Amino acid sequence: MNTPEVLVIGGGPAGSVAAMRLAQAGTRTVLVEKNDESHDPVCGGFVSADALGLLRAAGIDAEALGGHPVNRMRFQLGSRRLEAELPFPAIGLSRRKLDAVLLQAARDAGVAVQFGRSARSLTDSRTVSFSDGSDIAADAIILATGKLNLRGIERPGESAHGSAKVGLRLALRPSTACVADLTGTIELHLFADGYAGLVLQEDGNLNLCLSVGTQRLRDAGGSPDRLLTALESEAPLLVQRVAAGMPLGGWSSIARIPYGWRATETRPGLFRVGDQAAVIASLAGDGIGIAVASAAAAANAFLKGGPAAAPAYQRAFARRARRPLACAELLRAIAESPSWSRPIARMLSIRPQVLAWGATATRIAA
Repeated sequence: MNTPEVLVIGGGPAGSVAAMRLAQAGTRTVLVEKNDESHDPVCGGFVSADALGLLRAAGIDAEALGGHPVNRMRFQLGSRRLEAELPFPAIGLSRRKLDAVLLQAARDAGVAVQFGRSARSLTDSRTVSFSDGSDIAADAIILATGKLNLRGIERPGESAHGSAKVGLRLALRPSTACVADLTGTIELHLFADGYAGLVLQEDGNLNLCLSVGTQRLRDAGGSPDRLLTALESEAPLLVQRVAAGMPLGGWSSIARIPYGWRATETRPGLFRVGDQAAVIASLAGDGIGIAVASAAAAANAFLKGGPAAAPAYQRAFARRARRPLACAELLRAIAESPSWSRPIARMLSIRPQVLAWGATATRIAA
């Protein structure tokens, strides 16, 4: 094909939605995805109401994909359990399923999708160099590489609170008792310098995502399994759920997650979307919402103003993401600190509706 007007790097929800929107408007668009097929990354198995609505606006009925309905949230702090109704409908849906559907929709819209090509660096303001030695130039670049950086335009490697985090994921075939207890529920386990989330997905598997400080993982010799053993006194139910399930493959991980970071500036022709635009704490469960919202905003900005619209788009989206990220960072700080989480847990046991407020305050569409 001719030189693309827009080159999209990354085939997750942010990249696919941006590419699809551009192609539908007649823009010559190429999307490059480093993997050969859709897969399950570390984060993103929970799809909240705002994300469902944003996907629907993009032409994707995610609820029709068979996601596990979620209507309750549960916080587990040691032996203490706090529960509340979610203030919105949500589903547990694997990224493998969601990403495959979105990429197919992008192809159907006319996007030229290329698999198995890994972007290495931005060689100049409009050209991307790939690991196979090739380059692609375009009028504009949409950076949708998730939590992975592209050389030359890296984000910071620390969270907003200055503590480097590691994200870990494990898929499990859950026990019958676990399925019964987690049906309709997203469960968060809190412990010092980290937390873990569990949710059932459309395939019946249990998705475990865990965020932990780098030092805690180092203290466990870098082994997620040893880390779980070390967490037995702090998160006994989490350890029991994992022990009772059957792992499906090994752990996947990503390091140096800068929770709370927002891209407030960019250069003309470079649009950052998804985690490259704003990194919300995973316990907020709105990563998909931010991905789709930023993708739609970036595509609309390009269609109205071309490559020169990138800086204004980035500043506007940073303002839009400021409140939900700030609320999520406050919740994360509380969750990871026993000195805060225990007294707050006692307060929430009296007024559990505050949990619903926290869930609403971290929504990008709120």
